[in-house]
Amino acid sequence: MSVMNSSTVITIIPSDDQNINNVGASSLREKMNVMFIKRIQHYYSLLSLSRETIYGARNLLHSIKVGIALALVSLLYLVDPLFEQVGENAMWAIMTVVVVFEFFAGATLSKGLNRGMGTVLGGGLGCLAATLAQEIGGTGRAIAAGTSVFIFGAAATYYRSIPTIKKRYDYGTMIFILTFNLVAVSGLRGEEVLALARERLSTIVIGFGVAVMTSLLIFPIWASDELHNSTVAKFSTLALSIEGCMDQYLKTFNGKDDNEISSTSDSCKKVLNSKANDEMLANFAKWEPWHGKFGFYHPWDKYLCIGELLRELAASMISLRGCIQSPLQTLLSPQQRFSSKEPCEAVAMILACTLREFGESINRMRKSRSRALVISKVQIMRLEISEAMSSASITENAHNYELEISTFVVLLMEMMDKVEKLAKEVEELGDLAGFLPHQ
Repeated sequence: MSVMNSSTVITIIPSDDQNINNVGASSLREKMNVMFIKRIQHYYSLLSLSRETIYGARNLLHSIKVGIALALVSLLYLVDPLFEQVGENAMWAIMTVVVVFEFFAGATLSKGLNRGMGTVLGGGLGCLAATLAQEIGGTGRAIAAGTSVFIFGAAATYYRSIPTIKKRYDYGTMIFILTFNLVAVSGLRGEEVLALARERLSTIVIGFGVAVMTSLLIFPIWASDELHNSTVAKFSTLALSIEGCMDQYLKTFNGKDDNEISSTSDSCKKVLNSKANDEMLANFAKWEPWHGKFGFYHPWDKYLCIGELLRELAASMISLRGCIQSPLQTLLSPQQRFSSKEPCEAVAMILACTLREFGESINRMRKSRSRALVISKVQIMRLEISEAMSSASITENAHNYELEISTFVVLLMEMMDKVEKLAKEVEELGDLAGFLPHQ
């Protein structure tokens, strides 16, 4: 076999004796690849069904937990000794459970602590503003109250618009504005504002305690576990998509299965659209206490960096599929179609294996093989493709099929660059999270 300079990107010209053997071996290997990929897709579909079943069971569990919390907090009304202690303010405890209780434990803690901080700060400053206005007296009382409402309301609203504050303390800032205005204004007309605020705060604390204890102690649903598992699943999804993409590129176009292409494309689109969900889960995970394999100050921001690179890789893969589905690909002859088979097939295999290794490393919380070893393999394959492309000349009058092949190869090289960046991020995650050494 020899590589010759021609108008194609990479042209491999076999001899007549080798041609028959190569065609037979290639067809057998391609059939085995198709069977292997379809089997993996079958298992992946079963896994997706099991995940839907798990999500349905978790929704049912969450509903039961909310019912238990509401039943417990309703005892403040139903039991006479408790009702005598809190009176009509028991309604605030029930409202707190309804508002605070969320699906994830971290979300419940986030909302509850935000509500508590907002209520305490707003109530305390509102009482000070009402007391100051009462001391002034006369018409100055209304002016002082109105001025304080304007200053604190405007300052809190501006503070709420800051991105870092809005991400974690938006709900608490809103509760602060509401509580401050209610206390500061109603304090001008009521004589027992401090006693009323104290009673309502106590019932809010009771509702928050019931919601948090129920969420944490009865089969807790952790946002950190969800983010961790979803990140691992993205690696497997993209590895499977790369293998399916390469198989679709190499097999004949007459028997092309459009459903297979659309299914793997949908998987890439799900990865591409996961940014909002990842940011939400990371925010909730930061509020959660130590549990299981996740300690305090776990580097959740590093998961967001890895997710961003995975989304870039998914975007490149969608572009790669667009190149495969191009009508110009049907114009390629078998020799032209398989001219770049060997290097591209090797690159796809390395990319898929590397992604699976990274996903397994994060899943088991063990360091992967040396990043230098992984990057060296990727760089060797990139060098081989670069040399093959440099040996070919794409002129100004190049045929369409040459541009299609070159586009496909360039996209593969871009994907290799992103995998190199992923190797660095995964290694940093292992260092920050204290992953165990590789076995």
